Amino acid sequence: MVDKRYLEIAAGMFRTGILGYGGGPSVIPLIRYEAVTRYRWMEDEEFGEILALANVLPGPIATKMAAYLGYRQKGFTGALVAVLAHIVPTSIAMVALLSVVQILSGSKIIQGMISAVTPVIAVMIGVMAYEFSEKAVKGLGKLIAVSLFVFIFLLLQIVHLHPAIVISVSLVYGALHLHIVELAKRKRNEGQTWNG
Repeated sequence: MVDKRYLEIAAGMFRTGILGYGGGPSVIPLIRYEAVTRYRWMEDEEFGEILALANVLPGPIATKMAAYLGYRQKGFTGALVAVLAHIVPTSIAMVALLSVVQILSGSKIIQGMISAVTPVIAVMIGVMAYEFSEKAVKGLGKLIAVSLFVFIFLLLQIVHLHPAIVISVSLVYGALHLHIVELAKRKRNEGQTWNG
């Protein structure tokens, strides 16, 4: 009998692969829904951390996330099932529908459908960004979170620093910040124990 986790991995990654439209970043909200909401494989905070790490690594983001989620559930075979379930159905559909797309590419109806889907993807990414920023404000405080947002915006838009460098620096800052917070909590707990 097939392990229930394999079926969950295959079903979840099949849905993200077949329903995802517009490239890797637009599939992330779907993957997040499967991992955090539907199957509860992880908490939202951990998903955000894994997403940040996956953004730093080379390759397609959605495939990396699928591989990680599968590996986290069932090791190497889980990663293999997740990646195959995520990419094979879409690959088959792309090959099968290529001729149809070429025939209909000039159709105003098809162009209208594509135009209608684009704002939906933008809203999905916007909602996810809002939820992550809300957690950042909660964890860092409003002043630090807004300052970091402005600083990163300036680095990307004014200085034109490569996004990979900004992400790497952000990861280093996040690790240092987390370490400092943990040390502060430990000292506070030791102080309370000493006084108690």
